[in-house]
Amino acid sequence: MASALTRRSLLHAGSTLALPRALRAQALFDVDVAIIGAGSAGLGAARACMAQGKRFVVLEARGRIGGRVFTDMSLGAPYDAGAYYIHWAERNPWRDIAAELDVSLRDESALPSGEWLSFENGARVERSARRRQFAELSRRFDTDLSEVPDVSFVERVADAPDLLPGARGLARMAVGEEAERVSALDYARLWSGDDLIVPDGYGALVQRFGAQVPVRLATPVAHIRWDGQGVVVESPAGSLTARAAIVTVPVGVLSGGAIRFTPELPVVTREGLGGLAMGALTKIGLRFAGTRFGLPANSNLWDEIPGEGGVNFECWPFDRDLIVAIFGGDFARAVLAQGERAAVEIMLDRLSAMLGEEARRAFVGASVNGWATDPFSMGCYSHALPGQAGARAKLAQPVAERIWFAGEATAAGDGDFGAAMTAGGAYLAGEAAARAVKV
Repeated sequence: MASALTRRSLLHAGSTLALPRALRAQALFDVDVAIIGAGSAGLGAARACMAQGKRFVVLEARGRIGGRVFTDMSLGAPYDAGAYYIHWAERNPWRDIAAELDVSLRDESALPSGEWLSFENGARVERSARRRQFAELSRRFDTDLSEVPDVSFVERVADAPDLLPGARGLARMAVGEEAERVSALDYARLWSGDDLIVPDGYGALVQRFGAQVPVRLATPVAHIRWDGQGVVVESPAGSLTARAAIVTVPVGVLSGGAIRFTPELPVVTREGLGGLAMGALTKIGLRFAGTRFGLPANSNLWDEIPGEGGVNFECWPFDRDLIVAIFGGDFARAVLAQGERAAVEIMLDRLSAMLGEEARRAFVGASVNGWATDPFSMGCYSHALPGQAGARAKLAQPVAERIWFAGEATAAGDGDFGAAMTAGGAYLAGEAAARAVKV
């Protein structure tokens, strides 16, 4: 018996060694690349693998693809509950993808503009002071990076206290976070350029593109082992082996420990995660019927409650019967903590203070998209903490040439991470990671 077993094992070894080297390597792994997450980065990685002939699998925790690029259709008219702009469109890959799929894009600056009205505690105020503040803030952030220190937004305007309200508003609405917790340098290095929008929905564009990619939905990864050859990826569907893993899961989920790594991730990777946090930018869609309160399409109502935060109400986007409430920071976290029904009531209260009780009478329905409480995102997008502007570069370093972290948090561009915090940057990061995997 022992002799027969030994002979069979030798025959098996001999047959394996007789194969070409590439085929022997394939026999060790189920796939070349395991891609964790089917958002923009995961789809970019998958398409790059397809182009290069690499065997791959995409595992997605949600029951849909797209991640934080999501067009909400629940109110009978589309609105982008997550990413909205195709930023720096001159070099954003989603612009070319839209052209390939014959999806219409619009220049944001060319849209017909409605009214811009500012309120404080529901009372109308002038916008001129806020406009002056933002002009000066733009000068302080949109400048030579060598002149921007790695300090918080608050410290950046410490010599001009009159700019502090504007700095707080900028941090909450652009990053979704409080000004004390955002690195001015990390924000200042973000690329600028033309902003395009997708009338039918950015999320709808991503869904259409991703339909060409095979994805295993509702498959949350719980454990990644890299203590042997390649990696072992464990999920409720079982285990699979891969030469490498591209992890496109948001920073908030990784920091929360939703995926366990064995062995523990290297110090530099953990430092990268520790230097990044997630904002809480939130969108609540509100549908109305019968009246538009005398406001033309694409109007904006800004309502500020001192000490709490502001809400921008985008009214009738693309001439649809929707108002989208957008707000961030600790105010957003406090609102979401009260539950979806209460969050809608808070927004209706603010609208009623500005527009009158007719707002409640015309209200039809709502949809709450709180990314900060979504277990598969735990925030809207990443930002570096003050003093931690180097965190993205640390997280972007591959682990043992077997694990790559790719997404908007590691979206490098010419080495400056200027593509961070965008769906376009996430795509580029996923694509670059897939190309880096050696097979």
